[in-house]
Amino acid sequence: MAPTSPFSGSSLSKRAALAISTTSLLATHSHLSSRDLSLKSDTQKITLGIIFAYMLAILILWNVPYLRQILWPFKMLVIAFHEFGHAITCLLTGGRVISISLDPREGGVTHMQGGRSGLTLPAGYLGSSLIGALLTFCGFNIVASKVASIAVGVCFLLTLWWGRKDWLTIATILMAVGLLVGCWFIAHAEALRYVVLFIGVMSGLYSVWDICDDLILRKVNSSDASVFAKRYGGSSQCWGVIWSIISLGFMACGIIAGIAAFPQTRAEQQDDSKHFIPTKF
Repeated sequence: MAPTSPFSGSSLSKRAALAISTTSLLATHSHLSSRDLSLKSDTQKITLGIIFAYMLAILILWNVPYLRQILWPFKMLVIAFHEFGHAITCLLTGGRVISISLDPREGGVTHMQGGRSGLTLPAGYLGSSLIGALLTFCGFNIVASKVASIAVGVCFLLTLWWGRKDWLTIATILMAVGLLVGCWFIAHAEALRYVVLFIGVMSGLYSVWDICDDLILRKVNSSDASVFAKRYGGSSQCWGVIWSIISLGFMACGIIAGIAAFPQTRAEQQDDSKHFIPTKF
């Protein structure tokens, strides 16, 4: 019997069928992916517009003298997220958090013992940007914003415990909690969605603008990036740029995930919100 060629007609037919099937599957997957990321409702378009408006407003207010005071309460809130990132990473890497304090001049410090400094140092900027991305993601939907506000409240309780001796930390957290709770009672918590979205955008971009402000424009000698550079090599500017790129990546992922996960219209979101920890107003 003559040996069968690996390129016989039967084999070619099977390979052709497999190739066509694979191509069809990839085309279908690509079509579904593009459809999942398309803007399916006006609510998504409005949310994207609000995100870009927030970015522009924050960029302007951050750099204009006197007007920047408008952002001061939210800056302190984002700094609380920053310090929480240091603290929780310290705990997760076997360390102990002694205290957290916020500075009226828009600074903060976390006193820690132990932990892995290679992780705790970048966890401030990267932690706040990750929290910002998650809040931005949740800001696409009212019910998700409710869930996010509860999670943020738990983070605040931990931060309040660590910063219980610092009056500014206490005041900042109580103000934020009051704002979030109050928004639950406005239009079935629709207002909460916009507040969560704003805090998310602010926190997500904080590391980018703060690194530029400290390391490029003002060249501050002491920062997380400068301490990291002294211990692990490189320059503070280099690490700052890397952390900024990662922060922007987090933000982009949060926006893309929000578009894909929450296609509901405003009316559908409000109806869902009425059935999830409902409020009367």
